[in-house]
Amino acid sequence: MHQSFSVIFWIKRGKADKTGKAPIYARITIDGKRAEVSTGQKIESDRWNVNTGSVRGNKEDARTINTVLSNIRNKIKAIYYDLTEQQRVVTADTVKNTFLGKGSLEYSLLQIFRQHNEDMRAQVGKEYAAGTLERYQTSLKLTKEFLKHKYNRDDIYLLELQYSFITDYEFFLKTVRGNSHNTASKYLRNFKKIIRIAVVNGWLDRDPFLAYKCSLREVKRHYLTQDELDRIMAKRFPSERLTHVRDIFVFCCYTGLAYADVFKLSSSDISRGIDGEYWLFTERRKTGVSSNVPLLPPALEILEKYEDYAEAMNGKQLLPVITNQKLNAYLKEIADVCGINKKLTFHIARHTFATTVTLTNGVPIESVSSMLGHKNLRTTQIYAKVVEKKVSADMKALKEKLATNDSPSTGNKSRHG
Repeated sequence: MHQSFSVIFWIKRGKADKTGKAPIYARITIDGKRAEVSTGQKIESDRWNVNTGSVRGNKEDARTINTVLSNIRNKIKAIYYDLTEQQRVVTADTVKNTFLGKGSLEYSLLQIFRQHNEDMRAQVGKEYAAGTLERYQTSLKLTKEFLKHKYNRDDIYLLELQYSFITDYEFFLKTVRGNSHNTASKYLRNFKKIIRIAVVNGWLDRDPFLAYKCSLREVKRHYLTQDELDRIMAKRFPSERLTHVRDIFVFCCYTGLAYADVFKLSSSDISRGIDGEYWLFTERRKTGVSSNVPLLPPALEILEKYEDYAEAMNGKQLLPVITNQKLNAYLKEIADVCGINKKLTFHIARHTFATTVTLTNGVPIESVSSMLGHKNLRTTQIYAKVVEKKVSADMKALKEKLATNDSPSTGNKSRHG
């Protein structure tokens, strides 16, 4: 790949000392991006030739300074061509840092990424959930794939990173990997944390994410209406496997538990609350945040139904939860049998609890947020927006119905009539 490259010398007149001598700097420019480095030399402003970037005249100090500048120029050029031959991503900052001797202190991107993941692994169960480590491991794997795809390299030095690396990585995730905008953004957020570690430790002078905005787009949350939920609950299935899947799904519709949390649900998670009723007292596997939920009658009935199973498992698992992949495959069958024209996945149970079961029935959003184990109320407000849109649509339909009925033949008058 051809790059534009130049080295020029100039003086900083504004930084002249008391004797009137200004410092001389070298400006490295690669593809329009600049980096400046002090030469350690000074000269009076009126003796500087702007056109040639050198000191005028043949005085001994002029010859000495010009020789130093020539040597610096040759060294910078040698560094540039050497880095280019190594097929590295060469930037003005890379050349500058190598010239200043920082090249010997270089860290590589994947070296930092692997160390971060190992540190995280040591804290799983304490500071981090296993799922968080898994996401960072996936991010590391994707970063390695991108380096191979874009640069045909196994690693890259931190000093080589620039803004284009981020945008190219995003393009790779969305096109080559086929990730959605939000999925790509989440991987880039993980990657951004690694870059932040490098910047904070002084291993990277500039943050390539500085001008990059990594935002998530609002996603439509699918959920079941009360009618659809009732249909699933009332349906008699010909096979035991579909009945088991239905029961576990409905249980989560009335508790808000995610797959990972219902999978590990045990008898120790259930006890009497301050009201004397049975509650779920769990900690979300994803975030580690407490999620305390009073057990509604439909959820209690399902637990009672599987008492024998829980007893056989010594209370270590209360419900016969299979893999998430199989659950989603069977839920598709359930949707077809029940005449539900939605892509039914297990996570819809959690959305249904938040919307149809709680918010729609007037449960305050703060209580819903607490039961869902959200760290931030803004996360729960997504569900509140869904409910508001449903109310708005229902009221619009009502207005249209009233407008149709309000005709001259009925004898009705307008509010102003």
